[in-house]
Amino acid sequence: MNFGKYENCIEACHVCAAYCDKCATECLKEDDVKMMAECIRLKMQCAQICRLAASFMAQESEFAHEICRLCADICKKCGDECAKHDATHCQECAQACHRCAEECAAMAS
Repeated sequence: MNFGKYENCIEACHVCAAYCDKCATECLKEDDVKMMAECIRLKMQCAQICRLAASFMAQESEFAHEICRLCADICKKCGDECAKHDATHCQECAQACHRCAEECAAMAS
C-alpha cells in the first residue's frame, strides 16, 4: 500500500510498536522484574499510541498531527528509559522508539 506523505511515519510506528511488544515480553522474563516496571509500563503505552497514530494517519484524519505530536513525546520518553538498560532487546527498542519519535515529530510539524 502507498500511504504517500504518511508512509515513513506509519512504518516507523508499526516497527516501534512491535519492538515495544517484544521488549516488554523480554523484560518480564528478567530476574528483577520490579526494576523493569517503569520500562514495561512505558513500552505498553508506547506500543498503543504508535498503533493509534498509524491508524489515524492511514485514515488521513484531521487529528493525525496532534496524535503524532503526542506519539513523538511518548516514544522519546520510552526510548530514553529503554536506553538506560544494557539488555540487547532494550537497546534495540530504544533505537526503534527514537526513530519513531523523529518521524512523528516531523509529521506533527
